[in-house]
Amino acid sequence: MADEQEIICKLESIKEIRNKTLQMEKIKARLKAESEALESEERHLKEYKQEMDLLLQEKMAHMEELRLIHADINVMENTIKQSESDLNKLLESTWRLHDEYKPLKEHVDALSMTLGLQRLPNLCEEEEKSRKQNGRRNLSSPPSLSPWPLQLLLPSSSKCLGSRTLSRRPPSGSSPHL
Repeated sequence: MADEQEIICKLESIKEIRNKTLQMEKIKARLKAESEALESEERHLKEYKQEMDLLLQEKMAHMEELRLIHADINVMENTIKQSESDLNKLLESTWRLHDEYKPLKEHVDALSMTLGLQRLPNLCEEEEKSRKQNGRRNLSSPPSLSPWPLQLLLPSSSKCLGSRTLSRRPPSGSSPHL
């Protein structure tokens, strides 16, 4: 009986070994599956990080483009302000020159009339005559005096620089609308 007890004890040990081996195989299979899942997830994580880096680079490139666009807008705004300022200065200068020219012309016309001479043509008449003679303006020759800046400020009924409406100036600080 002792032999039977020993055999039963050995069979029980074999059964336990078998159960533990099966349990170990199951754990080993799960471990292998987990390991493969871990490697797969690590690859995915690496891909995600690479994609994130690419997206961040693209974002930075777009931010730089926007920064450059903003800088260009600022430059254009400053250029427009400077151009408007230059235009206003030129208009004021043109008004001053016209204010100097008009009394001189009126004086010369009055003197000419006392001597029986014809009056001098107005600036716009000279411009029309110059255009008719030259056809098109030669780019190498200096441009003739054009009353265009003043015409912007004049009512449509006044065609000539010599008209009385030029004695009125636009309010200071106003700019013409082109």
